Amino acid sequence: MVRRYAAVTGAVLVTLAFLFPVLYMVSISFKLPRDIFTVPPRWLSEFTLDNYVSYFQQARILPRIINTVIVAAGASAISMVAGSMAGYALSRLRMRGAGVVGGLILASRAVPPIALVVPLFLVARKLGLTDQYITVILAYVTFLVPYVVWLMRAFFRGLPKELEEAAMIDGCSRFGAFFRIIVPTSLTGLVSTLIFCIILAWEELLFALILTNDRAVTIPVAIAGIAADTEKGGMWGPLAAVGVLTVLPVVVFALLVQKYLIKGLADGATKG
Repeated sequence: MVRRYAAVTGAVLVTLAFLFPVLYMVSISFKLPRDIFTVPPRWLSEFTLDNYVSYFQQARILPRIINTVIVAAGASAISMVAGSMAGYALSRLRMRGAGVVGGLILASRAVPPIALVVPLFLVARKLGLTDQYITVILAYVTFLVPYVVWLMRAFFRGLPKELEEAAMIDGCSRFGAFFRIIVPTSLTGLVSTLIFCIILAWEELLFALILTNDRAVTIPVAIAGIAADTEKGGMWGPLAAVGVLTVLPVVVFALLVQKYLIKGLADGATKG
């Protein structure tokens, strides 16, 4: 019993330690500038929504959030289709050099993004595609596809081969067996991988910072701009407000799909 209470207490303390910066950010977002740096700090002070209202009006935050949704959704969809099919091929098909291909895909995750973003920018500028949704989406695909391939490859390996073999005996092609049998069977793994892709794309900064200027600017780039203004003018309240608006959609999304996420991770850990 004592160990149980000690474990629960430890878990609560660790959770509070991780949540403290988030709670402090939420608190600052509702404070007036004069109350942010009071000593000793006060969690409850004069409540205000000015930080949210001013930046919705001045910094075009809502269009930036919409841009982020478009880019994250597009990049995640393309990556899931390409990555899941590649993962299936590497896990099922007997091909020469499959291990080498898989190793190269994994090695691509070790390439620093800064090494890719400059060539991508030069190509996009040459083609006149800077500050376009499609450019940012394809840039995100470069780091999402390897992630999807390796997660889904491990998941597909845990499925019995008899599933698609039975379907092909009944007349399905390899593609038909994949889309009609494997995809529905692997739905939890696909959903959990999709969740991680969306979160990674939502918070990505470097590619969006270099490849966009105005039309396709995402919310992380907008926050970076506000942070730069904050160093000059002390705009901590608006910066915290934008941070809350950025984190909130991801938290709500994760809560809505948490059962799929947990089930997908559990299935991936137990299959095979």
